[in-house]
Amino acid sequence: MPLLDVRNLKKIYATRFGGVQVQALADVSFSVEQGEYVAIMGESGAGKTTLLNILAALDKPTSGEVLLRGKNIVRIPDKQLSAFRREHLGFVFQDFNLLDTFSVKDNILLPLVLSRKAVPEMEQRLDPIAAKLGITDILPKFPYEISGGQKQRAAVARALITQPELVLADEPTGALDSKASGQLLRLLDEINAAGQTILLVTHSTRAASHAGRVLFIKDGEVFHQLYRGSASNEAMFQRISDTLTALATGGDFS
Repeated sequence: MPLLDVRNLKKIYATRFGGVQVQALADVSFSVEQGEYVAIMGESGAGKTTLLNILAALDKPTSGEVLLRGKNIVRIPDKQLSAFRREHLGFVFQDFNLLDTFSVKDNILLPLVLSRKAVPEMEQRLDPIAAKLGITDILPKFPYEISGGQKQRAAVARALITQPELVLADEPTGALDSKASGQLLRLLDEINAAGQTILLVTHSTRAASHAGRVLFIKDGEVFHQLYRGSASNEAMFQRISDTLTALATGGDFS
């Protein structure tokens, strides 16, 4: 059984007065195995954000299923969704989503606080993650006192502290300079190599080139996919670039 199984997702949005309907997702199906690193790409308006919101249990599809270890998250009652997200999903977003009135440490521990974990357990989880991400020295600081790269590493720590089954990353390098982006991508490589399953939504060919598989969304459907195999990041980068060009121009995908 795959870790994540997405079946025939369809999402239709109606305008405020219901006069016009917009189809964001037409028929999306794919699966993600435990330990995979999958990137999702596509032009603006292709349906990537809608798909991510549904996978994150922030939105519900018009039809279709999203199974996480066989549990259909589409059917989880609204009052249980927040707890489900905290317990099973980790989130890394472009704008970090850190609270400026909380220290870095408190930002990272917040999901565990909300889950009412004991303080000793929180400390036990925090220390090795902070050390691995190289942020132990900034834990007492506040987000406005640290760099963008440090903020993103803190956001990664917050995503990992709950020991999630799946990490969802939405344009995680979008607000970073090239140096910090490179550091974050190497960090995600290491996290994946340690067994963490990652699903990355990105416009960045460089970011997607670190994934083991890339899904391309077009007109609300999975239009094409690439498998890394034994290819290097550089070779994967070129294959992705060629595919995006073909996607934009209607060229050959063979």
